[in-house]
Amino acid sequence: MTGKLTQLWTTKTKDDEWWSSFVTAPLGILANYAAVEVQWITPNRITAASFVVAVVATFGILFGGTACFIAAALLIHLSHILDCMDGQMARYRRVSSPEGSYYDRLTDQVQVTLWFGAAGYAAHVQTASVVPVFLAMVGIAFYGLRGYAKYVAFEIETTRDPDYPKDMACLKQVETAAGLGFGLRANWTWFLREQRKVFAFDEGVFIFMLSAAFVFDQLIPMLWIFAASQLFWGTYKSWLRGKNIGEKQKRALPK
Repeated sequence: MTGKLTQLWTTKTKDDEWWSSFVTAPLGILANYAAVEVQWITPNRITAASFVVAVVATFGILFGGTACFIAAALLIHLSHILDCMDGQMARYRRVSSPEGSYYDRLTDQVQVTLWFGAAGYAAHVQTASVVPVFLAMVGIAFYGLRGYAKYVAFEIETTRDPDYPKDMACLKQVETAAGLGFGLRANWTWFLREQRKVFAFDEGVFIFMLSAAFVFDQLIPMLWIFAASQLFWGTYKSWLRGKNIGEKQKRALPK
């Protein structure tokens, strides 16, 4: 048991997002303890299941009401646990593929749009105001800008330097600093350091934000936080990537 669990733990993304890092990813590992030996359960089928659950959660948000909101919160978490499981299983079985990674990331983007779009609509129904819809739209747009700016910058840098993807892959390598085989102090230190990631306001934070907002029926404050955080990070990261491209261009120019 310990050997299998240890091997599964090595499949966990070493630089996971905030809530994923110490909640949904570990739960995914526990679920995979049984699932990885079932041959008809494949990473791509888990990706598809994660998306289906996300869509069902969206309908729960649209229907509204306390029961549906709580059900949606639980389903959002289930969807994210499955989202963690597919990559873990692929790495455990050594069947990771670019195609699987593509669809995994694509569905992640769509899920965020569905959830926050539905949350904006639900808040509009509660308040009869268009402000929640606008906040959801701003948050979704600037969250999408974060990914789009990264893609454009990556394409430009790769065109200029074919070795750029390989160099970036080396920079992203993170050493395992906690988990099975590490002591209590190491794991506690890692846990405390992970809390800084909450300020990144990425998908892992969204899972927590949405769930808490639905359980406590606080959609408007959550949408304000979502819109403001994505407006900041989308603008800042887009500017920073452009700045880095400009600086590299200047260094490349002959004197």
